[in-house]
Amino acid sequence: MIASKGAEKEKKKAQGHAADGAPPPPPPRPGLPPHQASRTYISQSALPRLPIPSLEETLERFQRAVHAIQTPEEREQTKADVEEFLASGDGPELQAMLVAYDEEGERDGTLGSYIEEFWSDAYLAPDTSVVMNLNPFFLLEDGPDAKLAKSQVGRAASLVFASAKMASLLRREELTPDVFRGTPLCMDQFKALFGSCRVPMKDRDVVEVVHDSSHIVVLCHNQFYYFTALWPDGTVAVSEGDIKEILTAILHDADKLDQEVSIKQALGVLTTQPRKKWASLRDSLIQSSKHNAEALEIIDSALFVLVLDDYAPKDVHEGIANMLHGTYTIDCKPKLAGQEELIQAGTCCNRWYDKLQLIVCADGSAGVNFEHSAIDGHTALRYASDVFAETIVSFAQSITRTIYGKGSPESIADIIKADVRRASIVVDAQGRPCGRDTSPKKLEFDIPGHILEQIAYAEASFGDEIFASDTYALEFKKYGKAFIVGNQMSPDSFVQLSMLVAYYSLYGKVVCQYEPVLTKAFYHGRTEAMRTATVHAAALCETFTSRFTSKEEKLKALKNAAKEHSALVKEAAGGKGVDRHLYALKCLADKNKMATPKFFESDGWKALNHTVLSTSNCGNPALRHFGFGPVVPDGFGIGYVIKDDGLQYSISSKHRQTRRYAHALNNVLLEFEKIMKPLSNVRVSRGIQSSLLQKESSAIEYAEGFDYFGELSESPSAQPSSHSASISRSDSAGYFARVVRRDSIMTEERLKMAGKLVESLKLDESIEEDEKEK
Repeated sequence: MIASKGAEKEKKKAQGHAADGAPPPPPPRPGLPPHQASRTYISQSALPRLPIPSLEETLERFQRAVHAIQTPEEREQTKADVEEFLASGDGPELQAMLVAYDEEGERDGTLGSYIEEFWSDAYLAPDTSVVMNLNPFFLLEDGPDAKLAKSQVGRAASLVFASAKMASLLRREELTPDVFRGTPLCMDQFKALFGSCRVPMKDRDVVEVVHDSSHIVVLCHNQFYYFTALWPDGTVAVSEGDIKEILTAILHDADKLDQEVSIKQALGVLTTQPRKKWASLRDSLIQSSKHNAEALEIIDSALFVLVLDDYAPKDVHEGIANMLHGTYTIDCKPKLAGQEELIQAGTCCNRWYDKLQLIVCADGSAGVNFEHSAIDGHTALRYASDVFAETIVSFAQSITRTIYGKGSPESIADIIKADVRRASIVVDAQGRPCGRDTSPKKLEFDIPGHILEQIAYAEASFGDEIFASDTYALEFKKYGKAFIVGNQMSPDSFVQLSMLVAYYSLYGKVVCQYEPVLTKAFYHGRTEAMRTATVHAAALCETFTSRFTSKEEKLKALKNAAKEHSALVKEAAGGKGVDRHLYALKCLADKNKMATPKFFESDGWKALNHTVLSTSNCGNPALRHFGFGPVVPDGFGIGYVIKDDGLQYSISSKHRQTRRYAHALNNVLLEFEKIMKPLSNVRVSRGIQSSLLQKESSAIEYAEGFDYFGELSESPSAQPSSHSASISRSDSAGYFARVVRRDSIMTEERLKMAGKLVESLKLDESIEEDEKEK
């Protein structure tokens, strides 16, 4: 790295502290008692355990959940199947086993909840590609700084620097914990946010977390690079200016390799394959060369992967498709004797789907694609929102600094308050450089011929998947959260019902619709399922599409359905849903090699698990869109973002009329508006509605999509089990089932020697001086 001219003071401070290249120990964390080792996980030991509902109440809820999607005859059969499940003894026996299993897991400290092992296996066991089947995406809003908004290097450096700072806080356990309306939320998923990798296995995948990860991998033109970003103690080792220089050098180096060569060596496309096939190919790659094993270890153990795409989407529809699965573009290359070779020139191979990916396009547009088995959207949203907010604050600081000066009390505070100590300027007492090596390096693989063949096959088969996928972004601008809340309804319930009514308006059918509800108020909580197709929702579909009902009748039906939806969301948030409990019973029977009870082969159970409308709310001002693929071949995957003045839907399907469905959804939203009161005529009282439009200073309210109108309780409805008081939990040691914590095997010296050094390029003087000021 090239040291800035204004770094002399930093050099002097660094002298005498770098005998081993590490910065001095950090000062005590402010605001915490001396004995408290962790700020991030301070509330873990006090979180209640996810309750196990009684079997009778869950089966009653099950019948209500499938009622609207069944015929009268099917409902009678479901009732009989439930009664037989109870009377035969299968259900009560499994329920007793589940309670004992949960108590044993708590007592031994092996399980955080009764569903943990089984839910992890639901992600990790299937032999299907993670692309479009599992990994969700975010499309971020444009950056705040006009100078950087369209600059790929500038935008990427800004986001990477903020990401490194957040990784630093998590390593040092100084990240402010999540709180929702005064209720602490489980922070365990954050242990698998950075330094984690889904590793393919021939039996069942595992998630490995390298807790002391310190480097970042950069994927550019299908080629792999890396650089060190953290000191051993977690302090950030690079500045935003350093990162700009690193990325500039990487882009320059990546351009040297011909596109035709790079696509034939695009190992990232192998992560799109079915898991067992990818596991076999990965093992073969490792066995063929120790160099390959070391290169894969560097990728696996990286904090995250930065993807630099040589592509600028023409519109938002192309933007969300690129974040979901990349682009498909075929170039024709002339060959001898009049032949042509078709070369994949899209971004679809420039990915590594086994890890958290920060994707930045040529025009500066950016997003995230994340591996979903160990973290949910809520956790990934905290990452995206904090990082995006930090870039806004950084830009604001550059403005206010010219008025108040650096370090003034009036200056704007950082969102991510992490220590930064540039390795490039650390010197010893004699003034000799002795900091960590943060220079970019290129990973080179020894790829056997049979793997090269498989790369070509994988690219072709993945191309088929992209062709079969259709994505469309609906950005509804006429109204948003404020209008809906003003009409005394939950925006989340309102949006959920809009999607169901839109489907009914096209096909005349009420179908199974799924919405995940946050259960992180419980220890190791993830989500519970809420089924939107309720009795009142079905009545709304019929009432709203009828030519013979009045506006008053339609509005009443809408409010009744929204009220019911909100009540069921509240139950699900309290751990009293249907899906997780029944699924755990089924898995426990399989685990103990018991015969599968007939109930789990019934039409009612199959109906509940055929989710035509798979939906999820991940709302935050940092996001323009959020989405994922459908979960069944004839379904839609719909992610949505609720904003104050608009509603954003990202819709995907396979071989269905995605754009036509979006058109129907737009029409439903317009029709809903006609039966509601204009916002100008609505008076918001100082009661619950008013409080919902205010931020709570003591909480991190970044997950705005989860509760607008009191669906969630102030605290979990369940209390810790009677024996949990005697159980001691470590604030920062516990990991989810199937998540393996390990140390990095890449020492600083091995990281320094593993890759080929990339030639550094000097940045423009003005950029260097600007970074010096920051």
